[in-house]
Amino acid sequence: MDGRDKPDHDNVGIDGQSLKIREVGMTMNPHLFVYGSLMASAGHAMGERLRREARLLGAATIQGRLYKISWYPGAVDAAEATQRVHGELYALAEPARALAWLDRYEGIAPGATRSAEYERVERPVHLASGEEIVAWVYLYRGDVARLSAVPSGRWVAG
Repeated sequence: MDGRDKPDHDNVGIDGQSLKIREVGMTMNPHLFVYGSLMASAGHAMGERLRREARLLGAATIQGRLYKISWYPGAVDAAEATQRVHGELYALAEPARALAWLDRYEGIAPGATRSAEYERVERPVHLASGEEIVAWVYLYRGDVARLSAVPSGRWVAG
């Protein structure tokens, strides 16, 4: 038995399958939920870019609370299932590429998942059809104590 026939134990998963083979089957989540400046109704240039690089799946909501940060909103997790943030769900054509420029737009450094202001996380998203899909969303990380809540959970650019 020469070195080429020797099993590579460093690349064998706990189930005995090659990790390299398993990695090939892994894909990045292509779904993105947006609720502010990236929504079609906001008319923002970055939202226009999103629509060129993704397919709108429809109106959707996540469990959370919405706050006015400045001219843009921030969503935070909420314990109460009745608190919803309304937005749009997209399927990204090239998730890794799109998330890289979206991270920059949200102030997240390359290779990181959070900035001082936002963090990109996965959350369950509910489409109007009743379907639930796990998607990326940018959640606000700052203190909301002095911010104005948006009780309806619907951001209106203005």
